[in-house]
Parts: sequence; structure tokens; C-alpha cells
Amino acid sequence: MFELVLKAGLGIYIVASIGLLVYGLNAYVLVGMMLWHRRRAEERDRRIRAAGLSEEALPRVTTQLPVFNEKNVVVRLLHAACALDYPRNRHEIQVLDDSTDETSDLVAEVVSRLSSAGHDIRHIRREHRRGYKAGALADGLPAAKGEFIAVFDADFVPPPDFLRATIPFLLADPRCCFVQTRWGHLNRTYSLLTELQSIGIDGHFVVEQAARAWHGLFFNFNGTAGVWRASAIADAGGWTADTLTEDLDLSYRAQLRGWRAHYLQDFVSPAEIPADINAFKSQQRRWATGSIQCAFKLLPRVLRSRELGPFAKVQSMLHLTHYLIHPLILTLTILALPLVLGRGVAFDDSLTLPLVAVVLVALCGPSTMYVVSQAATGGRWMKTLLLMPLLIGVGIGLAANNTLAVARALRSRRGGEFVRTPKIGLQAENPRNKRRHQQEAAPDPGNSCDYQPVRDRIFFGELILGIWALSACVVLSNAVGIGSGLFLAVQAAGFTAVGIISLLHGRHRKSAVRAARSI
Repeated sequence: MFELVLKAGLGIYIVASIGLLVYGLNAYVLVGMMLWHRRRAEERDRRIRAAGLSEEALPRVTTQLPVFNEKNVVVRLLHAACALDYPRNRHEIQVLDDSTDETSDLVAEVVSRLSSAGHDIRHIRREHRRGYKAGALADGLPAAKGEFIAVFDADFVPPPDFLRATIPFLLADPRCCFVQTRWGHLNRTYSLLTELQSIGIDGHFVVEQAARAWHGLFFNFNGTAGVWRASAIADAGGWTADTLTEDLDLSYRAQLRGWRAHYLQDFVSPAEIPADINAFKSQQRRWATGSIQCAFKLLPRVLRSRELGPFAKVQSMLHLTHYLIHPLILTLTILALPLVLGRGVAFDDSLTLPLVAVVLVALCGPSTMYVVSQAATGGRWMKTLLLMPLLIGVGIGLAANNTLAVARALRSRRGGEFVRTPKIGLQAENPRNKRRHQQEAAPDPGNSCDYQPVRDRIFFGELILGIWALSACVVLSNAVGIGSGLFLAVQAAGFTAVGIISLLHGRHRKSAVRAARSI
């Protein structure tokens, strides 16, 4: 019986390893596609920019700013939106404010002042938060004057030339539904955590988004820092809240309707990155749940499409199910110790090294993508290479968090609570100013202590997984050799680090809240 259980566990481990390998190998494919198409795509963008637009040809644009309890960043956002270099008589701004705190009073005051200065800006309030962000965007559309709709989340600071840089691409292609720009990072150097997140985000935008867009595959609007054609939104069925990633959902629905999308890799829209790991984990949970919900909703339509070829369908499947990587990693972690202890019963050591090699090849795929993304944008790719073990560790350490999110999507394939990511107004780029910015960002009675991330409840499980993986690493290394336990060592370090940092950040926040409430 024991041998049968071990063999079943070994079979599951092999299947999970192969699944992880598929996603890892696809990272190499995306890198290759991005590098292959890059020069032609950049030349095409240069030609469209060179054609230019006269002032008379500029269309009317509505900029939508969905806001919910953003008192720390909303003033910065409103001023940046009004600073966009575009004719005022053709640029309308909608502040879609669902706030339940003093943010609304702050917005009303700033909007009144900006309106008096000649800006076409409106403060739109709802009596409910039905549909969350998707509901707010949909609610503002009937009153929108613009032919094109720009969207910015509260943590973004759009550059002044954003509209002039994006609108020409929508006008050049009447079937272009949206233009997405690359995310930048206001507080990249604030901490090691924000730097690692920046590298991960760059990998997505510089490699994944570019490869899919330039190869003619489906890719997604990232929810912000982009411009939509209003008629395309309507044709695709509008914003809906039946998934937690309304942006991914609408992107695919529009492209399934025959619309095309455009990606601008060389135009950067900077934003604030979560500096608290619990806020980061909350954001990841929302993205993971929403992505799997979109997979259930959209993959049948993708696979039935007669316009898409086999390669495009496979890429869409890998794109929509990307967060399944985390359950696969968690499966490998849980099975590692019993399989190591059962060596010689269900299998012999000759199978150990091939399995380790498969997993390492899979992990090196995303690592290659991250290094290439830094090199392609003039970043410090050598430093990124040195940070790669930490980035892989954090990615593995998120496996428990994101697996729970995937399980949530499997249980509830429609909707759910949209938990916002708290923003505290960080924009520290100079390491010399780091201490001052840390003090500014620390929770206090009048700042951010009431914008708490969802309390982390799984750090204890992450610590147990770290100990579990470390035990398997020690046993395997002693039996087969130190190299064989490398992946398990990274797993142990990743789960332990994420668990400890989650605990420390959570305690820091709770202490600040208690101090605030005692005043």
C-alpha cells in the first residue's frame, strides 16, 4: 500500500514538473518572438509618429480616473491628468469616485479648483459600489464626450505627452481597439521588495506583452495607462464585473470580435509599486483569481474561433492559465519530502537528477525573460542576474498565496470582492532619500494607517512549507549530493522569506494602527 501511494505521488510529481516545464519553455519562446520582431515593430511605430497629427485632427478624448479611498495619491493623480498636453476643449476628465472616506471631500475641493482654472473635469459619485472598478468605468461611459477613453488608476502619474503619444496609433488603424503603454516604477529603489517587483513587471511588459502584440497574438489591456476606442468597448459588450480582472476580460472579448490592439513598449507610464508585501500578495490574489475566472469564461470561445490558428490558441491558453504555475510549484513542494524519504521504494536515484534538471530548466525560462527585459530597456541586467535567486525565491514563496486564489476561482467562477491595493504616495527613486520616504510612508493617524492591506493569514503555512522544503533538501543532499537539493533549497528560502516578511510587515502595520487609535 505504501509503495502504491508513493508511486501515485511520483506520478503527480512528474506531471506537475512537466506542466511547469511547459510554462518555462514558453518563456524562451516569448523572448525569441520579442527579439525577432523588435526592430520591425519599432520602425513601424516611428513611421506612425513621424506622420504626426495637426491640432485640428486631434479627436475628443475622455480620461477616466476610477478612485476608491485614495486620499494619499488622488491629488497627485488629478493634477497629472490636468497637466496632459492636449487641447482643453477636446479633453474631458471624469473622476469616478466610489470612496467612503474623506477622499471624496478632497476630490471635490481639487476638482472645483481645477474646473475654475478652465479644465473640463467632473466629479462623478455613485450611491453604491456595484461592479467595483468595472462598474465605475461603465457608469461613466454614457456621459463621456470622448471618441477615445483613457484610463488611469490612482497610483499612476501619466506623462504630459501621453495622449499625443497614443492617439495617433488609434487613428492610424480604425480597427485598433486599445493602445497599452509600458508601466514604469516611481518607487523602484525604495526597497529590495519594490526592486524585485519592478523586475517582474518589466519582464511582463518588455517581453510578454511585446512578443504577443508584435506577433499578432491576443494580449491584454493592463487596466490602466492605456486608451480605448469607445465604440470597441461597446461592440465587445462593455465593462463587466463577472471576473476580478475586467481588463483582461474586455481585451479578449474585443479581440475575439475582430478588433486589433497596439502595444507601445518605448512609452513609459510611471506608477507606485506596493511597498508592503501583504498589499503585494493581496494584489496577486486578485490577479490570480481573475485570470483563472477569465480562462473559464473565455477559453471555450478562443478554442472554437475559426480565425485563430493553433499556435495563437495555445498561446492564449498559456496566457489565461499562467497562474496555474503556482499550484504546480506548491504540489512539487508538498510531495518532495515524502518522495525523498521513500527513495528506493517507488523509484531509485537515477530518476532524481532528471527531475531536478526539468525543474531547473523551467525556472530558468522566466529568469531569462527578466534579464533580457532589463538589457532591452538599458537596465542593469548584470545586477538583475545577481538578484535572480531572490526573484525566483519570492516567486516560489507566493505559491501558497496564489494557489488559494486559484482555488477561489475554481470555487466561484464569477465575480467576487474587488480588494483594492493600498497606495501611500511613494515615489522614492534616490536611495539617499530612502529613510525620509520610509518615514513619510509609515502609517500614522492622518496618513495611511486606515488603508491596511488585507491581513495576511497564511504566513504560518508559508513558514511550515519552508521548513518542509528544507527538510527534503537536507535529506536529498545527504543521499545524492548537494547539487540535487538546489531547487528544494530555493523553495525553502522562498517560502521562509515570504512568510517572515509577511509577519514583520503585518506586525508593523498593527502596531501603528494601535498607536493611532490610542490618540
